[in-house]
Amino acid sequence: MTRTLALLLLLAATAPAAAGDAKAGRAKAIACQACHGLDGLSKLPDAPNLAGQVEPYLVKALTEFRSGTRKNEVMSVAAQDLSDADIANLAAYYSGIQIDVIPPG
Repeated sequence: MTRTLALLLLLAATAPAAAGDAKAGRAKAIACQACHGLDGLSKLPDAPNLAGQVEPYLVKALTEFRSGTRKNEVMSVAAQDLSDADIANLAAYYSGIQIDVIPPG
C-alpha cells in the first residue's frame, strides 16, 4: 500500500502541467522582444535565446523569477506581474518556435 501511494505521488509530481496557449503567449511576448526577440533569438549579449527551450524549463525559470527564488535585475521586475496563465502561455510560445541546429562545418 505504501509503495503504491509513493508511486502515485511520484506520478502526480511529474505529470505535465496544462499546456499554455502559444497564440496568447506571442501577444504577451511583445513585452519580451527588446531583449529576447519576438523570434526568441536574443537581441542583447546578456539575454538568453528562448526559442526552442523546453516548456517546463521556461515555466520553472519564470516562476522562480516571479517568486524571487531566482534573481536577475531585469527579469525579477519583469516577471512580477505575470500570472500563472501568462507564464504557461509564454512558455508554450517560445518552446514552440522551431530552431535548426547546424554544427560548424
